[in-house]
Amino acid sequence: MIFFTSDLHFCHDKDFIYSPRGFSSIEEMDRAIVKTWNEIVGFRDEVYVLGDLMLNDTERGIELWNSLAGNKYVVPGNHDTERKIALYRECPDTVILGDAARFKYDKYSFYLSHYPTMTDRMYPGDHLSSKLINLCGHTHTTDRFSDMDKGIIYHLELDCHNNRPISIDDIIEDIKGYIDKCERFI
Repeated sequence: MIFFTSDLHFCHDKDFIYSPRGFSSIEEMDRAIVKTWNEIVGFRDEVYVLGDLMLNDTERGIELWNSLAGNKYVVPGNHDTERKIALYRECPDTVILGDAARFKYDKYSFYLSHYPTMTDRMYPGDHLSSKLINLCGHTHTTDRFSDMDKGIIYHLELDCHNNRPISIDDIIEDIKGYIDKCERFI
């Protein structure tokens, strides 16, 4: 199975990160992310993480990262410095993709980036399979469709997905459902 997420922010000990996610401390958030991730993701699954893996305590952050199941693919975010990227490269089951990447699944095409990026627009009668869909993170929005007025931009932050990775099939169905309900696409 293939999953996506972004903005783990392991070890980022700031209330504005963990509190809106429903946690009383960074330690509680970090433990919950690992537990939930490993309940969902199997060791043979693939997970694309679109940036901001950790801050501050990189030793602990790498320990947490290495405890996550699956083969992990990383598109670095604004907090993923060159030093951290070098550390990620040394981790098992981790591949660094670059600042952005294209991804094809079934008949759908995606542009993976940490930052929201306008790649395409939907117009009445268009088919989602003919579009380039941006999957992103960065803003810590709780509304995964917050940038759909700018293009086909779908947010993957933990903040808008109950602190868990989301499968590619669920992403596609979620976007289709949004488009079906939105009057401007009908």
